[in-house]
Amino acid sequence: MDNAGMKKGIVLKDDWPGYSLDLFTYPEHYHEDIESVYIPHGIITNRVERLAHYIMDDFADNKNIMVLCVLKGGYKFCSDLVEFIKVLGRNSNQYLETRVEFIRLKSYLSVLIVEAIVDTGKTMKALLKHVETFEPKMVKVAGLLVKRVPNMAESLTDYVGFEIPNHFVVGYALDYNEHFRDLNHLCIISKTGKMKYKV
Repeated sequence: MDNAGMKKGIVLKDDWPGYSLDLFTYPEHYHEDIESVYIPHGIITNRVERLAHYIMDDFADNKNIMVLCVLKGGYKFCSDLVEFIKVLGRNSNQYLETRVEFIRLKSYLSVLIVEAIVDTGKTMKALLKHVETFEPKMVKVAGLLVKRVPNMAESLTDYVGFEIPNHFVVGYALDYNEHFRDLNHLCIISKTGKMKYKV
């Protein structure tokens, strides 16, 4: 498969149930609140490292990039992705200076927007429109998860970690009413968890 296809992510089938909770460690206070480990932390980490390789290849003609992190859910993905980019640069002759910012942009820079979940793309479209007003040299979007939903915004993302069904996932900094950010794995929230933490 070519790089373009792999940049679009690992596709999880609609009927993928995830892994049994008995196979992994997670904070015990979430015992009844999650159904399964949907994507284990090790797989997430490996996929993020792979995305860093793609980004290094695509930004090879640049000396620096601005990484725009979409908070709050994107902070863990952004942090891990930037760290992998730095490690790859230190171990090659292709160092790419990365600056993480939150909207303040300069027109001469290339921009990498990092988002945890992209679904319909409404937020991403608005953000891209705003970023384009700064006339950056190049703009790319990295999404850890792209959800298969009606009007899916698949074409907005240049780098995709995983394409998933329209499940409500938590963990790896993704939350449900500010809970579950401390999970390392991406998990499917249970009905008990939704009831327990609903506002």
